[in-house]
Amino acid sequence: MKPIRIAIIGYGKIAADQHVPAIQGNGRFDLVATSSRSGQGVARTFTDWRELIRHEGLEAVAITTPPGPRFEIARECLAAGLHCLLEKPPTSGLAEIADLDCFAQPKGLSLFTTWHAQHHSTVDAAAKALAGKRIKSMDIHWHEDVHKWHPGQKWIWQAGGFGVFDPGINALSIATKIFPGGLFVQAAKLQVPENAQTPIAADITFSSPEADGQLRASLDWRRSEGEEWTISVETTDGTSLRLEGGGAKLVLNGETRADDDGIGEYPDIYRTFVDLIDERRSLVDVAPFRLVADCLLLAKTDRVGPVTM
Repeated sequence: MKPIRIAIIGYGKIAADQHVPAIQGNGRFDLVATSSRSGQGVARTFTDWRELIRHEGLEAVAITTPPGPRFEIARECLAAGLHCLLEKPPTSGLAEIADLDCFAQPKGLSLFTTWHAQHHSTVDAAAKALAGKRIKSMDIHWHEDVHKWHPGQKWIWQAGGFGVFDPGINALSIATKIFPGGLFVQAAKLQVPENAQTPIAADITFSSPEADGQLRASLDWRRSEGEEWTISVETTDGTSLRLEGGGAKLVLNGETRADDDGIGEYPDIYRTFVDLIDERRSLVDVAPFRLVADCLLLAKTDRVGPVTM
């Protein structure tokens, strides 16, 4: 079978570290081009993505830019007949991704909103363990050092940059996948640096018809040593579940299981993308995005000291 000719638009750290090896490790893809403003990349490189999408024989793109320009890029790529994979969060706003979904469907093109943290086999196992159960409590801690994971990236502090929700949406993507029912933002408190437009920390309280106790999340970019990416859940029938390492390890009723029987987050993303393209289907999941939007709608905001950018 002839490989699908794919290009990456937005060649930065995530593209170099995750997308390139995942694509190159999948025999169904042929990575033919990349684009970035700096001209860095692999295969044939472009500084103008508009020139890239005219590359002869191109069939699909992975858009890994910051979220701000993704809508314009994705719409032009779809108009050019290209299947589109979008890094998370897929766009800057919910209306934009809804428009892209409607635009792609009549063209028979695949649009894929990726949430890499959902692609652990341990997350699938957690979802199965919680299916049909009532939740007694859920506690999310997503704490990391912004200077380690987003060095010099000023766009994250600007309007539309998501702030701490850029990594925090990973936690929400896991929560929406494993939770056995609807999950809603009840209240939120955001801490926004005085020299930024987006939060450095967020405390969120959720509600659900499937829960009888507290559902909470703490997102914080000020952790200076190590990371804490954990989700702990207890059910009313005594099931105890904890996902650690961003979902890479599951502790279920005291028994530990690592994500060592899966192919990895990004390889699994591209395996899914192949299936979607073959079947001319889209996979547009906006549930984590809705929770972020509701946090921003319902939150109380406190100003805190400036952040070093």
